[in-house]
Amino acid sequence: MSGRTTATLATFTIAITASLVGAASPAGAALVTYCVGTGGAVTVPNDLLVPAGESCSLEGTKITGNVRVAAGANLVIAGGTVSGEVQVASDGYLDSSDTSIDGQITLATGGYGVFLKNTASGTVTLQPKGTATIDGFLFAETATVDGNVVASTGEIRLDQLSEVTGNLSTSGAYYTDLHDSFVDGTVSVLNNSTGSVVCGSAVRGKATFSGNLGGVQLGPNGTLDGCASGGYWGRDVTISNTSGGASVDDNIIDGKLTLTNNTPVARVAANNRIRGGVVGEQSLKTAAARLSKAAAVRSGTDERAEIRRSDAVQEAVAAGDAGL
Repeated sequence: MSGRTTATLATFTIAITASLVGAASPAGAALVTYCVGTGGAVTVPNDLLVPAGESCSLEGTKITGNVRVAAGANLVIAGGTVSGEVQVASDGYLDSSDTSIDGQITLATGGYGVFLKNTASGTVTLQPKGTATIDGFLFAETATVDGNVVASTGEIRLDQLSEVTGNLSTSGAYYTDLHDSFVDGTVSVLNNSTGSVVCGSAVRGKATFSGNLGGVQLGPNGTLDGCASGGYWGRDVTISNTSGGASVDDNIIDGKLTLTNNTPVARVAANNRIRGGVVGEQSLKTAAARLSKAAAVRSGTDERAEIRRSDAVQEAVAAGDAGL
């Protein structure tokens, strides 16, 4: 083979390699590991990419860089660590259990969803749905978000002693629910299409619920979901411009409760302890309310995650060892 031919092939190889790496990772990253299939207790010494439409199932894997889940791809990780952030593209899915993610998690417009169980992560952001057909979700169980939860789409549910060290803020989501969880900062739930339920939870900062359809339920005996107890609110609570009914039952509010322009008038039970009193229109809540149609939305909410997780693991197993 001539020297000119050898040089041409070398140049071609370098160009292709640079093109692949550049397309898969941020500027300045040296290498990207592709994951299609299954992986175990190994260390990935750089960024990891799950290519479009593929599935990656990891157990005990340590990833020292960032993670990107491309369009239509799935990442299921258990007992692992991620030193960087996780970006999930349109129709992408992240399923994390018993895992530590040092950076933030971002679900892009049209992303399928994020499921966190026994997982610690940085800020979690669900970007606006826009014209996408998929309305994403964030389901968290015994999870810790060291930062904020910000969502402009989909179903948001924090459950089973989940904790947010920053603020919880949703606008234009489908619903925002807190069960047996803790938010160290403020809570802002605006214009959710099927409202909000907060039961057995504690919120240290100010809480604002405004413009929600389907109602707002703080505590038990509401129309949206069944629950056993109310919650603790460290600052003022405001419920305004809500349609579908608002109810406040069995809560401790270390501030005032403000009720404005709610249709029908908010129902406030006598068993609440409200340090700053109630401002605005209220009616006495005397009996348990019947669950509304919106309650059906919240039943079996894990099903979307379970189906996608099961399919992803099967696809990864079928693909074989990812060769990490």
